[in-house]
Amino acid sequence: MSKISNTGSLGSNYAAAHFPRVQASYFGCVLGLSGLATNWRLAAELWSLPAIIGEVIYLCAGAIWIVFTLLFLTKWAITRDEALAEFHNPVQSCFVGLLGVSSMLIALGVQPYSLLAGATLFAFGAIFTLLFAIWLTGSLWEGNRDPVSTTAALYLPAGAGSFVTAIAAGAFGHSDWSQLAFGAGFFSWLAIESVVLHRLLTNKELPELLRPMLGIQLAPPAVGCLAYLSGTVGHPDPLSHALFGYGLLQLLILVRLIPWIRRKSLDPSYWGITFGLTALTSASMKMAARTDGPVLGFMAPVLLFVSSAVVLAIAIGSIRWLVKR
Repeated sequence: MSKISNTGSLGSNYAAAHFPRVQASYFGCVLGLSGLATNWRLAAELWSLPAIIGEVIYLCAGAIWIVFTLLFLTKWAITRDEALAEFHNPVQSCFVGLLGVSSMLIALGVQPYSLLAGATLFAFGAIFTLLFAIWLTGSLWEGNRDPVSTTAALYLPAGAGSFVTAIAAGAFGHSDWSQLAFGAGFFSWLAIESVVLHRLLTNKELPELLRPMLGIQLAPPAVGCLAYLSGTVGHPDPLSHALFGYGLLQLLILVRLIPWIRRKSLDPSYWGITFGLTALTSASMKMAARTDGPVLGFMAPVLLFVSSAVVLAIAIGSIRWLVKR
């Protein structure tokens, strides 16, 4: 019996030692690819570009989502201590909600092929996102946080989670729920942004390891604009233009900060900018299709090229990083 027990213990230790470590932040890859796939789906509708491009990108996003989800959930069974440490880490815990957010985005990819499967994924993602946002926001309200742990990742649970819920709800025909989710995300974003900017302006500079997270700064206005458009119809109103304009400003600021942010080769930490960039691109396409103005009609193809190039570069860098690991 002792030998059997020791053998089982050794097998368990071996599995834990060789188990692929998938952090919750890696789901940012799924968000970026799903966003780019949406860009190319819209491009196929607007400009008659090959529809297969968007579907292939969505297929890649779905395959990665399946692998990451299985590995992430298995981590809780094999290396539970590491999973709990990530769950309670003041920075990394914000990314755990991406499990639900990525599920909703994959639901949008599945929707044209199976409404039932898409609706099921959407329901799971929305419920998980809501429950996690409530839990984490409640933890933030308890206080006792180190200002260094205040990063743009704080936008993800309540802000980005609510905006993506609004986008998915609109796509599945629930405009009322879409507008409610937009309101939750909009005011959560405004409240959190004041905290994040106060930390950036008044505290010591971000450690080099955390600087790529600044890419998430682009997401709230960009994804928020797309969420607002998903719950409304007709000509884009001043609020949609205001959200889009603020998103452009954030993008330009991030471009100015590239020399300060990029201290090493591209790796998975840079996926944080991709979802905001692809959302800004999708918003420009939707607004261009609903307005007669020339400005957005010019911006949309330019942003499609830029977002495609950025996602491709980060994907290649991430593959190289993975090979080295």
